[in-house]
Amino acid sequence: MPYKETKVEKLYYTIGEVAAMFEVNTSLIRYWEKEFDIIKPKKNKKGNRLFTQKDIDNFHIIYNLVKERGMTLKGARQKMKDNKGDEEYKFEILKSLEEIRQQLLVVKESME
Repeated sequence: MPYKETKVEKLYYTIGEVAAMFEVNTSLIRYWEKEFDIIKPKKNKKGNRLFTQKDIDNFHIIYNLVKERGMTLKGARQKMKDNKGDEEYKFEILKSLEEIRQQLLVVKESME
């Protein structure tokens, strides 16, 4: 059985790391944190925000609704309130498709 590396995920991400993931300013991350009650970062003794993977997943959903689908913040909040499970399901599908895409790109590169 071949050795397969396990992907190590961090427990907490700083606001700078989250902003870099989405290619946005840290001020937008702070603003969305205030606007969406599902984003609940922990704060260390200095007051620095520490985001969990669940927060990152919620940011992905919010980013998709606001930046990619063009919804207003009010519309995105309502969508999250009414159909959060549906949006989480769509996000999981998109995440799986992106992983498949990455795997296919690796296979393609190995064939060249």
